[in-house]
Amino acid sequence: MLSDRRRSGTENYFMSVWITWEEERTGAEKWEALFESVVAESLREEEVSVPAEVSLTLTGPEQIQALNRDFRGTDKVTDVLSFPQWEYNGRKPEEVLQEAERNPDSGEVCLGDIVICLERAGEQAEEYGHSLERELGFLTAHSMLHLLGYDHMEPDEEKVMRDKQEKILGALGLTR
Repeated sequence: MLSDRRRSGTENYFMSVWITWEEERTGAEKWEALFESVVAESLREEEVSVPAEVSLTLTGPEQIQALNRDFRGTDKVTDVLSFPQWEYNGRKPEEVLQEAERNPDSGEVCLGDIVICLERAGEQAEEYGHSLERELGFLTAHSMLHLLGYDHMEPDEEKVMRDKQEKILGALGLTR
């Protein structure tokens, strides 16, 4: 297992993305740059200026199935899991995060954890007829929106989330 810290600064905010590879890391630099850009674009889309930290783990089917079983009560492989740190209760992410406790060492607010199954992402990219880059970008954007308080349990919530995901991916050129 290897863990990297990637940092990106802009004039409006600072962020860290902690990436842990539990699977083979062929082309890791390319993928890590993709994850970082999707996290940054998600924060921009949601107008989050608070310094933020996200943990992202890339894993295999057995590991994500165990997490899915243990945390969601669903004993099957899934593509992605999101573990938000904060409850927003209808408030904007920026408002909640401005008040949130920060890491005393970095000054960043931890948004939560994202776990992606690389094998399942590859299968879905093939199934949907688009690139692995697009699929990993989609899964990261989807999870970032969960970390920022969005859900898709109701049709209207699903539409809002889908529109935001496509806007994030479109800004990065990750279209179908």
